[in-house]
Amino acid sequence: MVADSKGKSDISFAGTFASSAFAACFAEICTIPLDTAKVRLQLQKKAVAGDAVALPKYRGMLGTVATIGREEGAAALWKGIIPGLHRQCIYGGLRIGLYDPVKNFYVGKDHVGDVPLSKKILAALTTGALGIAIANPTDLVKVRLQAEGKLPAGVPRRYTGALNAYSTIVRQEGIGALWTGIGPNIMRNAIINAAELASYDQVKQTILKIPGFTDNVVTHLISGLGAGFFAVCIGSPVDVVKSRMMGDAAYKSTLDCFIKTLKNDGPLAFYKGFIPNFGRLGSWNVIMFLTLEQAKNVVRKLESSGA
Repeated sequence: MVADSKGKSDISFAGTFASSAFAACFAEICTIPLDTAKVRLQLQKKAVAGDAVALPKYRGMLGTVATIGREEGAAALWKGIIPGLHRQCIYGGLRIGLYDPVKNFYVGKDHVGDVPLSKKILAALTTGALGIAIANPTDLVKVRLQAEGKLPAGVPRRYTGALNAYSTIVRQEGIGALWTGIGPNIMRNAIINAAELASYDQVKQTILKIPGFTDNVVTHLISGLGAGFFAVCIGSPVDVVKSRMMGDAAYKSTLDCFIKTLKNDGPLAFYKGFIPNFGRLGSWNVIMFLTLEQAKNVVRKLESSGA
């Protein structure tokens, strides 16, 4: 993905980190309305039989986006963008920036030829877990801000903004609360990172071996779509558990959240928000990888001219 077929990177770690953080932030800005819709759908619980309000408030990706925009204003679709950018600067930079060094470590310095898919997956699992372990507080604040919908008149919001959310959570719940949901979050991000980076790396490597294909925008587009699809299919269940744990304090643990969700809402609940999640992750991956490849080209030229 970031390197040639032998896994050797041709730009510095700092350059890769900066390119990755920039690309991830740009993709976040473009797609966060879909992410907000995904979080609202995932947090929406099944209506209780006999409830006066039988129909769910949010229905489908476009319906959820329309409901949020109508009730709360278009700006509400970008709720959580500040912690989202905090997250991408840290997590995006680390998970992608460390991918090549970790992959090279796993295959060994004397390795020759294509890197095995198993090593790519292992490297992406490692960097995804490490990156989100550091960035979990930003993810928590992002979900909390996104989860808060329209409130009745006179009811104040829990948080006035991202910085207020960080300080309020620490003051009211303790600093350890910033790592609420760390278990499912590490599982989710390690798995999705492996699905994204390893699949992008593998699909791109495969495409480049087909006569007529070159390392261009078309190849990046196809690889990015493949990465997004694999990420959503594999990561949706842990993504739902992560969102529910971060958005609702009623769950005692990852297992408790999993069991209650399965019992109360059924197995399909783990794929709630699948369409907006794919719409978001598919478009996110295309935008991110296209931007990343161009940003790396710029960094590569800058480093070459300064050598």
